Amino acid sequence: MITRKRLATGACALLAALSVALLPTGATADAPVAKESPKVELVLDVSGSMRAKDIDGKSRMAAAKQAFNEVLDAVPSEVRLGIRTLGADYPGPDRKRGCKDTRQLYPVGPLDRTEAKTAVATLAPTGWTPIGPALLGAAEDLEGGEATRRIVLITDGEDTCAPLDPCQVAREIAAKGIHLVIDTLGLVPDAKTRQQLTCIAEATGGTYTSVHRTEDLSRRVRQLVDRAADPVVTPVATVGTQRCADAPQLKPGLYTDREAFGQHRWYRVDLLPGQELRASVSVSADRAVNNDYGVLLRAVTRHGREIVRGSEAGDGRTDVISTGLRYPKPELDDEPEDGKPAAETVCLQISNSFSAPPSVKTTPGMPIELTVDVVDGPSTASDVASFGLGRGWWLLGTLVLVGFVAGLLWGWLSRWRVAVWRTH
Repeated sequence: MITRKRLATGACALLAALSVALLPTGATADAPVAKESPKVELVLDVSGSMRAKDIDGKSRMAAAKQAFNEVLDAVPSEVRLGIRTLGADYPGPDRKRGCKDTRQLYPVGPLDRTEAKTAVATLAPTGWTPIGPALLGAAEDLEGGEATRRIVLITDGEDTCAPLDPCQVAREIAAKGIHLVIDTLGLVPDAKTRQQLTCIAEATGGTYTSVHRTEDLSRRVRQLVDRAADPVVTPVATVGTQRCADAPQLKPGLYTDREAFGQHRWYRVDLLPGQELRASVSVSADRAVNNDYGVLLRAVTRHGREIVRGSEAGDGRTDVISTGLRYPKPELDDEPEDGKPAAETVCLQISNSFSAPPSVKTTPGMPIELTVDVVDGPSTASDVASFGLGRGWWLLGTLVLVGFVAGLLWGWLSRWRVAVWRTH
């Protein structure tokens, strides 16, 4: 009995040692890198128009306070959250003073739920709607570090402090490349408010939501805070051009743009020898369109020669249509004298064949999402990456080998036990 236990223990130890030894060194040696806590600032409109009682029979301010209390109870522990107000302090007619009326109500940091709720409870609808200055202040509140950053703007009206256009402010924030996303929520919005808030959100890759009920406001803000806690790749707004020579230079990442019906948009990507370009595009039919449409993504040289293309057609049964392409650039046969190979400029062209009934507005263009990735190309045709496994073949090979060894050991132990049983 003791002998059998020792054999079983030895077999388990051998299997464990084989599993650890066969795994790639990085899998056991690399310690997880701690990420910075994401930062979120809620920007709340406290202007005089928030007195209107048109959300569930109560004022917009009361609905916002209730939603804030529910959101504060559900904020993930890893999120550093702050609150900023606009129009909360100055009730007078002086426009210059009213357009400076924005302040940080609760600093961005670890959340004290009781203190934050108490601060929100003191708010009362008061003054102007300086959205542009509030966004600038919120961006400053979130400065520093490499954490993901998100502003959630909640307002019931358009900015009253032009010429500081809040949409232009959002574009300037996006141009800084600090990966700050602005999401906007309009409380019972009119057409002008909806247009302005949509522009602010799209400038930074954020989202716009129209809200008419307290429950919807609470649920949407919670979703956005949770999204900050578990972030995905943040899209970067860009603007394609009518020809490759003037096109924006893109690095690996996720980009958003808009394209009119039947339009061509150009972008550029640099590719070194031995690298592979992988690109995909999705076009969203965000309005009624005619059936039978398509999208084309082409990789072209600077001189106009087509390298590769991807295309897809639709018939009106889906809201999004996507396609993609891959282009591996071969290694150089001879190293250049300076040791620095020249990059090839690849022009990416996005085209669509959408059309719409006469009653449908064609502006602004339809949203497009472009993904660009540049990876090391397979060195040979038999490279395991070409089978879609990447580095995962290490784990697959380890599992196969461990299973084979385990089967041999189990068979040997079974034969030994039968032999012992026959002896006794």
